[in-house]
Amino acid sequence: MEQTIHWGILEFEQGQIYIAATPNGLCYVGSPEEDFDYMVKRFPAADFAENAEALEPYARELKEYLEGARTDFSLPVDVKGTPFQEAVWTALREIPYGATYTYSDIAEKIGKPAAVRAVGTAIGANPILITVPCHRVIGKNGSITGYRGGIAMKQHLLELENVQSKG
Repeated sequence: MEQTIHWGILEFEQGQIYIAATPNGLCYVGSPEEDFDYMVKRFPAADFAENAEALEPYARELKEYLEGARTDFSLPVDVKGTPFQEAVWTALREIPYGATYTYSDIAEKIGKPAAVRAVGTAIGANPILITVPCHRVIGKNGSITGYRGGIAMKQHLLELENVQSKG
């Protein structure tokens, strides 16, 4: 059975991003560098329907965050991955606004201290940018490292949260 995913476009100061939700919650937040096809590739068995009305609560919370008026999200998310990925994504949601963790910190938090590289891979597979705040994970030396949305977007999100970073 095909799942229907409602999608829309969120316009904000730095451009526009695709967002999508199932009836169970937000399932995708893209970046200004990602087009519609990128979103579709993440959910190959889904039926996509543009529906700005269904996405309005999600778009409102994201826009408030991007405008500096919100520090956390209250609406549900619907993310599916391997048990390891889901553990990493849960740990990411526990990083407080304005704080950063390292990849090693996340590996420790999920009880897999030797799995630092796998943590990085799971973070890279995060389908919900911003809401599952992978931008808050930085290199051990404090440097801004890879981000699906691009380093400029990651830097912007960290600056929005008043995070002072090295590099």
